[in-house]
Amino acid sequence: MHWRTSPGGITGRLKAVAARILTLDAGLEEAATRLRGGQLVAFPTETVYGLGADALNADAVAAIYTAKGRPSTNPVIVHVSDIAAARALSADWTPLAEVLAQRFWPGPLTLVVRAAAVVPSIVMAGGTTVGIRIPSHTGACALIAAAGCPVAAPSANRSEATSPTQAQHVAGGLGAWVDDLLILDGGACRIGIESTVVDATGDSAVILRLGDVSEADIADVVFVAAAVDAIDAGPVRSPGQALRHYAPQCPVDVLPAGVEPDPDAMSGADVWLLWIGENPPMGERILPLGVRPKEVATKLYAGLHLADDAGAKRIVIAGLPNGADWAAVADRLRRAAVTNP
Repeated sequence: MHWRTSPGGITGRLKAVAARILTLDAGLEEAATRLRGGQLVAFPTETVYGLGADALNADAVAAIYTAKGRPSTNPVIVHVSDIAAARALSADWTPLAEVLAQRFWPGPLTLVVRAAAVVPSIVMAGGTTVGIRIPSHTGACALIAAAGCPVAAPSANRSEATSPTQAQHVAGGLGAWVDDLLILDGGACRIGIESTVVDATGDSAVILRLGDVSEADIADVVFVAAAVDAIDAGPVRSPGQALRHYAPQCPVDVLPAGVEPDPDAMSGADVWLLWIGENPPMGERILPLGVRPKEVATKLYAGLHLADDAGAKRIVIAGLPNGADWAAVADRLRRAAVTNP
């Protein structure tokens, strides 16, 4: 299924400034030049679209926080082109980090390591660790190589909003918040949710955020410690920890597998149903997300964007299974369903 989306409307925007969307081939050199010059660029990865800046330029990274309305306590992930570049950003590249990097890079795994002095404090949200990964998206890798610098890049959306998996999602969400934003269009993201984040500062892996790389995948390679071991009084080590995150503008209800949607609640013309599993009901505002976890992950954010852009007043997601295979999807939905205080 291919869903076409139109730019959504976010109220209270600063000014109407059109974003420019160029194909990767057409916009790569300009994007690299912009990164080197301290400007922002949105680009695709295999997970979601990122809003990139030169990670070693504190002012450029600060512009990411401003554009996203991102809390200063939330660190940003740095994207590099090879393991040598990752080691150069670390003050203590542990044997654990090396094993995980060799096994899962390039790919959707972020490693949190002790940061080298060259990493600006704003990248780490005032902490002492930095999250690093090598994307497997060829366009993202080409951009990093052409820019010649590590690229800090959280998801290219306003803070707490649904992450973008298509170039038009970025234009709709950030186009009016960044002056003349250049967006490189690489099509729909293959994975569709953010990377798994692992604290690799010790002897055993601590999962800080689940993504396409599962706990079982990591446990096949190294020992995985309980996540509570990573919690201390210091700054947050991984993005994606906020109670409300990945959320559309309207309320979201999540129903577990076996619980049928209330027909009365679904009767409104502005209620959308996103269906997980087989035999979805028929209707104009019903979007089948698929049956398998990876399939659902790929379509989830696109479905939320489509319903949100269409003016949904409520989104119901039905059929969420239980189990470890669904943990990453369940995490995203749990945070998306949190209501603003």
